[in-house]
Amino acid sequence: MFFHFHPYKPFLNKDTKTIIMGTLPPPRFCKGEYKKEDVLFCYGSKDNLLWKVLNEIYNLNLLFDNSNEAVEQRKSFLLKNNIGVCDIVESCQRKKIDASDIGMENIELRDILYYLQKFDKITSIIFTGGFCKNSPEYFLRKIFKENNIDFKKIKEDIPKIHSFEFEKRIIKTISLTSPSNAANRSIGANNKFKEKKRVNENYSTFDFRVEQYKEVFKLVK
Repeated sequence: MFFHFHPYKPFLNKDTKTIIMGTLPPPRFCKGEYKKEDVLFCYGSKDNLLWKVLNEIYNLNLLFDNSNEAVEQRKSFLLKNNIGVCDIVESCQRKKIDASDIGMENIELRDILYYLQKFDKITSIIFTGGFCKNSPEYFLRKIFKENNIDFKKIKEDIPKIHSFEFEKRIIKTISLTSPSNAANRSIGANNKFKEKKRVNENYSTFDFRVEQYKEVFKLVK
């Protein structure tokens, strides 16, 4: 079994209002076996589209390499916008060394309620993907069930929105279409995507994400 651990601590501070929540970076990040275009920070995999989409939305002129400057650019953006990163998985074991959530076993979760209590300006959580087994929302729902916290549906259409009450404040969750290329097939089957593709044959899965992420990050301002 391969021991897959999270190489980065949560990126949070006293002014954080929104957190981005995923599971784990690809195994090569805890093995130190980086690709040339990887950024050594959360969601830094060259195959993950989160920073590429945010770069498009906010015109950030980000670097996509192993440099310290690339990391500092991302931290600066997060701090400026009161956004943090707090992935929900601390470690897991894998029979197959890949980045799939479904392949995680013997999973150790981070104490998310501790972070929500400590950083009490947090009012929204952005999930990097929808609800399925071993997704961030799946694990958060599990934590809520163990602590008798109600998870209420607010909006069913993409992006889906839920809310819960914690420490006398209402916190909402918003589910992104996954920034992983593995989600391109499900995007291709989406009716909204199909409709836009019919109108504009050059419309891409990346364009679909840009439009959705722009809406989501506008919601948490």
